[in-house]
Amino acid sequence: MNNSGSSTVLTIVLALIFLKEGITWQKSIAVILIAIGIFLMIQKKSTAEENDSNGKSWLFYAVLSAVFASLTAVLGKIGITGIESNLGTAIRTGIVLVMAWSMVFITGKQSEIHNIDRRELIFICCSGIATGASWMYYYKALQNGPASVVIPIDKSSVLVTVAFSYFIFHESLDKKSAIGLALLVLGTIIIAIL
Repeated sequence: MNNSGSSTVLTIVLALIFLKEGITWQKSIAVILIAIGIFLMIQKKSTAEENDSNGKSWLFYAVLSAVFASLTAVLGKIGITGIESNLGTAIRTGIVLVMAWSMVFITGKQSEIHNIDRRELIFICCSGIATGASWMYYYKALQNGPASVVIPIDKSSVLVTVAFSYFIFHESLDKKSAIGLALLVLGTIIIAIL
C-alpha cells in the first residue's frame, strides 16, 4: 500500500504540473487528504521484522518503485494520445513481459517454474487476467480523461482490497487505518468531481 499510495500522490502532482491539468486549491486539498490517508494506513512493522530486513535497502527500492509507477502513468498518458489504447497496452505489456522474463533468467529462477503448486499457478494466472483487464481499462480511461483524476480513481481499488481482506482473510482495519481509508476516499471523490 505504501508504494501504491506514494506513487498516487506523486503521479497526481506530476500530472497537474507536466500535463498542464491545472492546480487549484481544491485539488491541493484533495492531494493532501490522500497523502494523509495513505500515511495513516501504513502499518508499522514489528521491531523483529525490521531487524530481519537488510538495513534500509527496501526503502531505496520502495522509492524507486513509486517514482517508476508515477512515470508509468505520466509517460503512458503522453504515449497513448495518438494511438488506440489497447494497442498501447499491448506494446507496454510486451515490454513488461520481456523485462520480467529477463529478470527470471538473470536471477536463475527459471527452473523453479516446475515447482509451482497447481492451485498457486491457477491464482497467479487469474491475477494476470485481472491485471490485463485493469491495464486495458486504465489506459482507455487515461487516454480520454485527465491523469490527475484517473489515477486516484484507479488507486481507489484499495477499497476492494480492504473488503476482500476483511471477508476472505478476516483482516480488519484499526481505527487509524479506517480514518486513513476515509481520508483517501474523500480526497479521491473531491479530485474526481472537480
